[in-house]
Amino acid sequence: MLSVNDFSKAIRATLILWLITAIIYPLFILIFGQIFLPYQANGSLIKDNQNNIIGSSLIGQSFQSDRYFWSRPSVINYSTGEDGGETGVSGASNLAPSNPDLVKNIEAEITKLKQVGITPTADLVYTSGSGLDPHISIQSAQNQIERIAIARNLDPNQLRELIKSHTEGRFLGIFGEPRINTLKLNIELDEFSKEIGY
Repeated sequence: MLSVNDFSKAIRATLILWLITAIIYPLFILIFGQIFLPYQANGSLIKDNQNNIIGSSLIGQSFQSDRYFWSRPSVINYSTGEDGGETGVSGASNLAPSNPDLVKNIEAEITKLKQVGITPTADLVYTSGSGLDPHISIQSAQNQIERIAIARNLDPNQLRELIKSHTEGRFLGIFGEPRINTLKLNIELDEFSKEIGY
């Protein structure tokens, strides 16, 4: 049977743990992030020259124009609703490999890519688990060079150099594959086109 002393200890322990986990620790993380990692702590936001937010390097965007590198498909349209607003959702289709709808979606993506002269790759055909993936593989970017070079009247070698300069290595040198952030690459592509007058 609990004594008054035991009951008092339990209440004090609960209050102390609540103070540590609900106030002290979150406050420490907030201050640490703002001082030492402000870019990451505030959402890794990418801004233009007028300080307007273009997007986040952590969340992909849909690109449909021939003038841009296309991202991988997203079941949730990168958390953008039909009205263009942010929905804040993340997710995949959850369709099983045996589901005819999944096969239909994949075939539609392959057809779309082939119609514009892009050799399909896995990440340009399959959606990601989160629907927010901002990266494509190096091969996927290289397969789009010819289309963009024609649309922007650029030398394909200039695009290859852009891809090379925006290639991110494996995490900690061992995890994942080299990849390219599509949003960052397309922003740089626009800047490069402006510099040379296209």
